[in-house]
Amino acid sequence: MVAHLLGLKWQLLLNGFKRSPWQLVGMALGLLYALGILVLLVGGLIALRWADPGIAHTVVVLGGVATVLGWAIIPLITSAADMTLDPARFTTFAIPPKQLLTGLALAGFIGIPGLATLIAALGTVGTWWRSVPSGVGALLGALLGALTCIVVSKVVTTATAGLAASRRFKDVSSIIVFIPLVLLGPIMAGIVDGVRNSTDYLPGLARTLSWTPLGAAWSLGGDLESGDVAAAGLKFLIAAATIGALLLCWHLLLRRALVTPKYSGGSARKGGKLGLFARLPGTPAGAVMARALIYWMKDPRYAASLVIVPLFPVLFFFSSSQSGSYGLFMILGPLTAFVMAWSICADVSYDNTAFALHLAAGVRGIDDRLGRALACLVLSLPVVLLFTVGPLFITGEWQWLPSLLGLSLGTLLTGLGLSSVISARYNIAVPLPGDSPFKKPPGNVAQTLAVQGVGMAVLALLLVPELVLVAVQAFSGGPEAGWINLAVGPLLGSALFIVGVRLGGKWLDARGPEMFAQLSVNR
Repeated sequence: MVAHLLGLKWQLLLNGFKRSPWQLVGMALGLLYALGILVLLVGGLIALRWADPGIAHTVVVLGGVATVLGWAIIPLITSAADMTLDPARFTTFAIPPKQLLTGLALAGFIGIPGLATLIAALGTVGTWWRSVPSGVGALLGALLGALTCIVVSKVVTTATAGLAASRRFKDVSSIIVFIPLVLLGPIMAGIVDGVRNSTDYLPGLARTLSWTPLGAAWSLGGDLESGDVAAAGLKFLIAAATIGALLLCWHLLLRRALVTPKYSGGSARKGGKLGLFARLPGTPAGAVMARALIYWMKDPRYAASLVIVPLFPVLFFFSSSQSGSYGLFMILGPLTAFVMAWSICADVSYDNTAFALHLAAGVRGIDDRLGRALACLVLSLPVVLLFTVGPLFITGEWQWLPSLLGLSLGTLLTGLGLSSVISARYNIAVPLPGDSPFKKPPGNVAQTLAVQGVGMAVLALLLVPELVLVAVQAFSGGPEAGWINLAVGPLLGSALFIVGVRLGGKWLDARGPEMFAQLSVNR
């Protein structure tokens, strides 16, 4: 049975490569990127063989602890856990628990995350291949550490299976996990500064963590290299007991999940109030606007755009504090306007098969375009104004206020008009409803990149009048060009907004059925 489970996982992994050529190209690029990082990591661990034993011990233990924590935390806050062999699928099979646990645990190594962790762990053998005892201890510790990572991940995913099935939990966790990625620069800089300022503290921290279940396995090689056989023996017992306790906990959780699986049936709900549909005008455009606003508030794929925007000031403040100049804050408003306006360039693609409601109801294309654009405008206009005016309180350069307002409003209105055209003409591969907003779906990657690139170039071309006026004020130093920009930006942007909504509406009327046919394929 264990061999059958391993063969099943291997076959599922191979089936992932039987896709379209473009999907294989994308997977190949991702594998090359992961392989490059793995090679650098293993090379660094091998290079530690010639480093001071204390430094090597600190690096290996702290790195191992971080790896175990990563395997425990990431499945809890993302939907990226490997569920190809979901234990819930074995509910109706009378598989002995011991064989099921063994098969699922070993199957965790069949896949990119598990295999990469195992290879990186074995890289510590190169670190401690200074003598036979330390090398053997490092090998044993690497196997125990890698197995701990897999089992702790299984315990977390099994224990939180109910949460993982919750749509709200998946939506919130997918967005929360993206925040550290956006702030990766400041976070890494803070870590580097902390390490630089606490070189005396880290070795002591590593020694303390080496006596815990998180770091015991990773310290075996270093302890044997230093001749502390007793400590190595005790830490081996700690590591082995940790795996035993995790397996017992997993066994109990798995037995409960298999015997009493969660009920996923629906429940009747009473009709609620109309909400936004009652507050907005009772017109086709008003109904589309209400529906779009609900998407913005409840669909994580839209909410992801709203989460990114508040992080811009943090990134700009960090960059400015590093350079000593806060002039970069000046582009915060126009950049926010661009991001918010461009976020609806795939709004029809986000609808997926729900776009059939628009076709069946006979909604005119212009009403569809206008409703979606106004919904985005209502949410983005206050943010753009705040991010345009707010930085001037820091820089004190108020002479740029008219020009920046004109550029920001022009960018927002022009971008909404252009997005209304693009989303009515091209189907962009986006995450499906219910998926993580950061999941990369299979599809026309090349066309998506081309549409995005050409669209941004067209937007930059349409914004040439506002950009020229900004340049004129920068070179002349007078405020006249800024006041002209304050008038030109909103007026020209409004005109292009109207043109984009009307043109996008005509294209949507002409291509509605074709768009729906393309959307139905991406399921």
